[in-house]
Amino acid sequence: MTSGDVSPGGAPSDAELLRAHVEGDRDAFGELVRRHRDRLWAVALRTIGDREEAADAVQDALLSAHRNAARFRGDSAVTTWLHRIVVNACLDRIRRRQAHPTVPLPDGSRSDDRPSGVEPAAPVADHETALLVRQALAELPADQRAAIVLVDVQGYPVAEAAEILDVAVGTIKSRCARGRARMALALGDLRSGDAGHAAARNQDATETVPSGPGTAKPRPGEHDRRDQR
Repeated sequence: MTSGDVSPGGAPSDAELLRAHVEGDRDAFGELVRRHRDRLWAVALRTIGDREEAADAVQDALLSAHRNAARFRGDSAVTTWLHRIVVNACLDRIRRRQAHPTVPLPDGSRSDDRPSGVEPAAPVADHETALLVRQALAELPADQRAAIVLVDVQGYPVAEAAEILDVAVGTIKSRCARGRARMALALGDLRSGDAGHAAARNQDATETVPSGPGTAKPRPGEHDRRDQR
């Protein structure tokens, strides 16, 4: 039994719950899901970047785990096994989406979750930064994105992320390094682009906004004409 299967307080461990499920306990798998669904959902959402797709991926993964529990060999923690199935379901959906692209829906709260025109609770600058990071993450290749989500976003040790993705530790390190470099470049470009747009807007405002209440910005030569009157 691995450390990830130990449950404190005398409750059944993850491995015991999975074994009970295989042996016919109808409640065991549901308890296992309740223990880990929040982290499974977080990994799926950040990997796939779309709430509906993430929910479908988690549902597909848990159905697969439910049906194939007897195949679990016990050579890793049950949580590692569950995360591997969820991540693979997400990567499958990402590949299908790339093969048949559609118009992406914005991630986050649905439009009917709050009244129209109400700003999110977070400061605008933080909200914009989160959107930039999310966009940069979404543009990574799927394998790099999965590694970044597990290690940098969810905080899994590199060795556990390697188990979840079923690759070597060195592969995880390489994918994270390449993903971080691509994100740094993308975020730099995005921020530079935003700064350029902001400067253009400020320049336009300087040229068109009146200089004070009830006054208009004088045109070239207008002061001269007034002085001659």
